[in-house]
Amino acid sequence: METVDLLVHNASELLTLQGPNAPRVKKQMNKLSIITKGSVAVKNGSIIAVGRALRYKAKKTVDATGKLVMPGFVDPHTHVVFAGSREFELDMKLAGLSYMEILKRGGGIFYTVRETRKASFGTLMNQSKKRLDTMLSYGTTTCEAKTGYGLDVKTELKLLKVQQKLKETHPMDIVSTFLGAHAVPRGQNSEEYVHTVIEEMLPGVHGLAMFCDVFCEQGVFTVSQAKRILEAGKLHGLTPKIHADEIVDTGGAQCAADVGAISADHLLRSSEKGLRAMADKKVVGVLLPGTPFSLMQQQYAPARKIIDLGVPVALATDLNPNCWTESMQGIIQLACLNMQMTPAEAITAATMNAACALGLQQKVGSIEPGKQADLIILDCPNHRFLPYHFGVNLVDTVIKKGRVL
Repeated sequence: METVDLLVHNASELLTLQGPNAPRVKKQMNKLSIITKGSVAVKNGSIIAVGRALRYKAKKTVDATGKLVMPGFVDPHTHVVFAGSREFELDMKLAGLSYMEILKRGGGIFYTVRETRKASFGTLMNQSKKRLDTMLSYGTTTCEAKTGYGLDVKTELKLLKVQQKLKETHPMDIVSTFLGAHAVPRGQNSEEYVHTVIEEMLPGVHGLAMFCDVFCEQGVFTVSQAKRILEAGKLHGLTPKIHADEIVDTGGAQCAADVGAISADHLLRSSEKGLRAMADKKVVGVLLPGTPFSLMQQQYAPARKIIDLGVPVALATDLNPNCWTESMQGIIQLACLNMQMTPAEAITAATMNAACALGLQQKVGSIEPGKQADLIILDCPNHRFLPYHFGVNLVDTVIKKGRVL
């Protein structure tokens, strides 16, 4: 009998999400490929077998009786590396002040930019590691990390180097995104700053990031400016991503399709034409329900419409000082309760489709032989219990690359 490193067995439900390593759309998002009383065998950090009553001798065995076993969460949109928390803004929000009014009173993104520029490499490392530890304890085993709180050459590169060090030292898999075009810094106009991003920042990013992102929004960067930055990023080997249509419909969804972006994120106000273009090009729509929730907004991204149009939907936390959550469980719950996604759709969006939003679907996002053994065991009898029991951490065990953490 073959000996394996780890055997997880007797799960009440084992959500394999077996199927094509491609973005799932429409009815495909409800197919979790569930095995009851399921088992997973792991060797050398990889999954070697999935099924019922697997017969292996194991160095370590984990009994998942009465529990839910599923792929580790993939969080494809975070701003995890920053300094400068903004809890002082909450009283102003509750008093009805707009974001622009809060900005004038010393809050908003420029407060975080100022504090991030002042923070040392070690301070940023320690604060970011703490956030990653929390994410891992809540079941996230892979995440994306954006820059964007530097807005100058020196600090943007510092943020990427912090991320590089975290990749080397933290158990979580981290994918870096360059978001120099997050806002227009004070003292520059948008055209001047676009030139800085393209001519001064992008040449230094090579080897430190996989993606290039732009905050395409009214009063920030136009579609034309976003295209110029993203096309320039391609010349430096960076795949496009885009913050699209969060506040108004600027044509960001259409822009994502035009430049061949791997994902377009937010999509609260996107036109049907833009969403159809994304569906045609298989651009993943990353929805961020934590953002309108934290901003106390009534409108969320129209998930049902987006799914029905054939856009592959992923979910993410948008972890940042204005939406501070490390919990993909909480995001799944918001997606079900406030965006009318089914539990199965939300789980697919937080695993396989989220992996596709990072180009990692061959490695993570499902439980299949040959894939990395990133598993989580939840204290749930079935997958519908995950959005049903909210406000607590349901994760019992996190397994990363076959190692029980």
